[in-house]
Amino acid sequence: MSTAELPQREAPDSLMLTGFWYRALPGEKVKRGQLHKPMLLEIPLVIGRDAQGNAFALRDACPHRGMPLSHGQFDGQQIECSYHGWKFDAHSGQCQLIPSLTADQKLKIDRIYAGNYACEEHDSFIWVFIPDPGPAGAGFADLPCSVDHGIIGLMDPAHGPFVHQAWWWRTRHSIHEKQKQFEPIPNGFRMSAHKPSSNSAPYKLLRLLADADSTTTTIDFVLPNLRLETIRAGKYWFSSLTTVTPVTRDHCRIDVVACWNIFRALPFGPSLLKFVFAKFVEQDRRTMELQSEGLKTNPHLMLIDDADRPAKWYFGLKAAHLEAKRSGEEMKHPMSGPVTLKWRS
Repeated sequence: MSTAELPQREAPDSLMLTGFWYRALPGEKVKRGQLHKPMLLEIPLVIGRDAQGNAFALRDACPHRGMPLSHGQFDGQQIECSYHGWKFDAHSGQCQLIPSLTADQKLKIDRIYAGNYACEEHDSFIWVFIPDPGPAGAGFADLPCSVDHGIIGLMDPAHGPFVHQAWWWRTRHSIHEKQKQFEPIPNGFRMSAHKPSSNSAPYKLLRLLADADSTTTTIDFVLPNLRLETIRAGKYWFSSLTTVTPVTRDHCRIDVVACWNIFRALPFGPSLLKFVFAKFVEQDRRTMELQSEGLKTNPHLMLIDDADRPAKWYFGLKAAHLEAKRSGEEMKHPMSGPVTLKWRS
């Protein structure tokens, strides 16, 4: 048999043609106020109707950290990411709000887009145009595998009001500007001792035990995956160690242990702390699970200052560690000294 007669394997790009309109969903299935997440040509989409009933289609991945937008809130005009509260216009995909930014941080959010797709309704179907792939936009980067995303979630200072919403913790309405100092430590960095967040209910309880000025929190991150937080309130303390352990390249596990001497005299105090802590950890675990869904298709992502600077330090530490192993020289820390960061949360 000649070479020409042998069956030829199709190249992946030839199996699915871009530059055409495709039926995405029956129009009757898409109700106002609902978000749907079909897959077209291996592209995850979020499809819905705005307040006027017009259909829209965006890529189902926040351009910040890859969280599926379909798990967010939709007010009829904008979709809010459930991880950090970034808001996007439902039709253009243009970013409308980044809650963590302070007034003096001049990031041009109007240049940030969640991928949008032309979308029209004909013959009782919602059709979506899938264009030929183009280059990544400015400011975007291919971040490493999802294991890294799980680890940088350990040091993320801006997700609290959105991931950990509860009457007993905090709400999005309590968001305000914060300023914290960070310093380098061996193989990691530290959020220096500071007063705990005033908008977190558990920390408010500490004021019943000790003077507010004597209550401090210190948070360390150390390679490869350790987050140690210690809260002190006079003679009382609470300490927790959280790790995100790589199981495979695209799967990781979160583990937490804690110890304390707070509220021992309070009836059911230890049981209450365990309950609250378990809820808190489950919210983080669920967020990591949803984020991994959005990362499966390797979307282009971005990190911003100042809220994502700790994540940048992590990648810098990791690169410095690997370079030190390769060269045999002393590891060069990515931080040259103390740094003050600001964000809203």
